[in-house]
Amino acid sequence: MDLAVYRPGRLTGAERSAWTALQTEARSLGAPQLANPFLAPEFALAVGRSRGGVRIAVVHQDGAPAAFLPFQRSALGVGRAIGLGVSDAQGLVHRPGFRCGAQELLRACGLSVLEFDHLVEGQRTFETPSFGRHASPVIDVDQGFEAYLAGLRARSPKFARTTLAKERRLGRDVGPVRYVHDERDPAALRTLMRWKSAQYRRTGRGDRFAQPWIVRLVQQLFHSRTDSFAGLLSVLYAGGRPVAAHFGLRSPSVLACWFPAYDPRFAKYSPGLVLHVRMAQAAAADSLDYLDLGRGAKDYKDSLKTRELLVSEGWVMRRHPVALGHRARRAPVRALRNAVLARPELFEPADRLLKRVGRIRSGR
Repeated sequence: MDLAVYRPGRLTGAERSAWTALQTEARSLGAPQLANPFLAPEFALAVGRSRGGVRIAVVHQDGAPAAFLPFQRSALGVGRAIGLGVSDAQGLVHRPGFRCGAQELLRACGLSVLEFDHLVEGQRTFETPSFGRHASPVIDVDQGFEAYLAGLRARSPKFARTTLAKERRLGRDVGPVRYVHDERDPAALRTLMRWKSAQYRRTGRGDRFAQPWIVRLVQQLFHSRTDSFAGLLSVLYAGGRPVAAHFGLRSPSVLACWFPAYDPRFAKYSPGLVLHVRMAQAAAADSLDYLDLGRGAKDYKDSLKTRELLVSEGWVMRRHPVALGHRARRAPVRALRNAVLARPELFEPADRLLKRVGRIRSGR
């Protein structure tokens, strides 16, 4: 195998262009999952600037780049998908017909194991029957916003009616509603991160924005803008004040939803739902194909979605003591977490407990 492993800063401009070209080609040839912005070179490079251990494997065939695999590697050779834990699409970006064995690839990358939690569909190099598969809801807007809205009204008439009514009520009670699809004010980003941190704490979840590397990553991506990639901050205002916001990543065909939050003082107006409907409208106007809402069961996703993609969770490994040890540590925790998430009779009491803990911690 003609493979080279680079630190992110060593990737050449020509290689970055080839990577982007593979994503564009994949979309046109019926593999739109590879066009997800989490699989773009800009995301990998931003993660590389935010934390250590990031590497990019470049496979050449016939003298040209044929595949790119970004990953993070520990000193012991444990590999994780780039941004594992925060990235919603992972895998090998490759030319059509590319074939490579997982064992050969891991050996060439100096890895004993490589772990994923959002491996996109069509990754024949990595997928095995042992991988768990999970739904990732999407909002299709390639036929235009009016077509999406008509479908939403047909699928969820009460949801569509009440959401649109709440937007009108928000305008009457608070002040004129204004939506900014691409907000460039850094203060608005700081507001979103503050809301999201409070939400994590309120619901008993780990606060991602308490981790400095994630804050650095989001701030870098907010300022990342190329023809094929951008960090996109969208804000819903009412009466001149922000009431809901979302930060995600955009490619020419996909808006990857990532960090949504709202001001809880306006919760009765469901500003987060209003925001998502406005985002769908703007994405359709920008000729995007769909919004990827990300893995995870949420009522609002079920109401908004048009269909579901599948992402996979698991690992590939060589017969190596480090790989066996990694699996022994990770498998029980992952199995328990997924069992709770998949069963309402387990998830609902666990969710209530986490929220109760969050209220105690916040002094409420």
